[in-house]
Amino acid sequence: MITVRNVVLRRGAKVVLDGASFTLNPGEKAGLVGRNGAGKSSLFALLTDRLHADRGDVDLPPRWRIGEVAQHMPETDQGATDFVLDGDLPLVAAKAELAAAEAAHDGEAMAHAHVALEEAGAFDARARAQALLLGLGFKTAQLDAPVNSFSGGWRMRLQLARALMCPADLLLLDEPTNHLDLDALVWLEAWLQRFAGTLVIISHDREFLDAVTRVTLHVDRQTVTRYGANYSGFEEMRAERMAQQQQAVAKQQERIAHLQRFIDRFKAKASKAKQAQSRVKALARMEKLAPVLTESEFDFEFREPANLPNPMLAFRDVSCGYGNTVIVRDIDKTVLAGQRIGILGANGQGKSTLVKTISRALPALGGTITEGKGLAIGYFAQQEMDLLTEDDTPLQRMVRLAREVSPDGKDSREQALRNFLGQFNFGGDMVHQTVGTLSGGERARLVLATIVWQRPNLLLLDEPTNHLDLATREALSIALNEFEGTVMLVSHDRALLREVCDEFWLVAQGRVLPFDGDLDDYQRWLLEVSRAAQRGAPAPPLPSLLPTPAEVPKAAAAPPPKAPVPVARDDRKAKAQVRSKLADATRPLRNELAGIDKRLESLGAEKSAAEAALATGALAPAEIADHGRRLNHIAAEVAILEERWLELHTQLEALQTAAS
Repeated sequence: MITVRNVVLRRGAKVVLDGASFTLNPGEKAGLVGRNGAGKSSLFALLTDRLHADRGDVDLPPRWRIGEVAQHMPETDQGATDFVLDGDLPLVAAKAELAAAEAAHDGEAMAHAHVALEEAGAFDARARAQALLLGLGFKTAQLDAPVNSFSGGWRMRLQLARALMCPADLLLLDEPTNHLDLDALVWLEAWLQRFAGTLVIISHDREFLDAVTRVTLHVDRQTVTRYGANYSGFEEMRAERMAQQQQAVAKQQERIAHLQRFIDRFKAKASKAKQAQSRVKALARMEKLAPVLTESEFDFEFREPANLPNPMLAFRDVSCGYGNTVIVRDIDKTVLAGQRIGILGANGQGKSTLVKTISRALPALGGTITEGKGLAIGYFAQQEMDLLTEDDTPLQRMVRLAREVSPDGKDSREQALRNFLGQFNFGGDMVHQTVGTLSGGERARLVLATIVWQRPNLLLLDEPTNHLDLATREALSIALNEFEGTVMLVSHDRALLREVCDEFWLVAQGRVLPFDGDLDDYQRWLLEVSRAAQRGAPAPPLPSLLPTPAEVPKAAAAPPPKAPVPVARDDRKAKAQVRSKLADATRPLRNELAGIDKRLESLGAEKSAAEAALATGALAPAEIADHGRRLNHIAAEVAILEERWLELHTQLEALQTAAS
């Protein structure tokens, strides 16, 4: 058991913890949450004995082995698998024991060493290490590549694999998902669920915490409060507590109204597809959490775009890649104003390549990309924060940007820029703090500020949440849904994808395919791919598209035939009368359903024709505008028809059930 009693911890003049107490039982999996700077990493340092409490007690079982991810990567030519194997400390100790015994020609010591090697699982250790690497996204050809040949993000994956390799009684993970894409995250989630020891995770990924943890430790105002629930349960319990204590009713109601506008915007689409249903659930949760959000110190909104070209983009036979290497080909897509597109795909399939091509950072290797007149792209790249100049300051960065965007505008005045930066929590002397001294979250907010300033109408966001805490992620989610332009999002944060995206594109096998399932469908497919890889079996086929409403009744209309059951003549007559009455009662509904099916088919053909025309790139601006307006009208009519189709189908089923 881990017991922390009345701990006081100071870092310099700052009191980080004051009277903190909590317990963790063996085998419990806990999420450690709190604002940036609240003391989460300091608490990890206490548990590993790197820091000592100024007062109070921290008790751990003396023989517990502690596993954690090292923050500093050594420069080494050691192969990736061997590097991970060295994380298994009992195995390393057993090997050293055997080497010493052999050098001393001590037969008894050699026997003890061989027993230790067997207990450490030496016979399958290399296979276990490589399974960890493959699960975290490494390719077979990379398993023995030198550590020095990998980039920073991949080296952090190596450190994570090395930590997981150690048979630990207590595993401490600080933001383990930051450098993972969605498929590696799903694998890690499943691995941690099977982990038998005690686990404490610092993470800003709510769905990851919900899937892995059953206890939440909340660090706030120099204390630690234990909640017997995962992150979602903690939010609801804390919201209840705050609602009882809070007196700031006006601010709370303003937040609820803000969230309600968010909900109303997409409520009409709730039955259109499974991802829309997921959004409604997520927004209902956000509404309940208004008391929590009122405490957040940060919120912002994207400026209204100067114009909204429709369509924003049209792709025709586009190929994307680097140099002469094509990664994604034959893209035929249209991006309309107001769309919310989530881009899914396994690591290395080309998601970032696609986004970079759209952002003009990479040229298309083939085909044509037609941009709408007045297209303004706001691009958040994974490496964007690395491109910030270390000795720059937020104010200097904004002054240069303001001169580029509007050199003669009044908004380029220093006080206006200071006020603007204040919205992103850069107040007072912080505007003069060098970028090199800012935290990852502060750098991310600065990048967001530069994007907002430029008033884009198309947002391309490639992993924007890596360094954002949970409160800032909530603010980003709300801002994206209030944004009037188009959003294209690559993220491993499933909560953000659910809350923001209406549709998904799947980048796989060198293609960009429509994906009409939800994130749960995608996660199940990723797990099937992982299991197939472990068995050496062929990968499962790409997820099939969901049936359209017009297809469902046809499938339901052909149940398997039942063997006839002899019945009396009177019974047959009575049943015939019931069937006749049911047919009369349901005929108007069936006729209307048939009309809707026919109209949906017609609209589908119109949509395909309009998109094909736009993709040619040969239309005049007026024709592009006409086609864009027509596509918007088609989308609106389809939404209304599908809503009506579901209502009619529900009524039909109710009548049939009542008659049976």
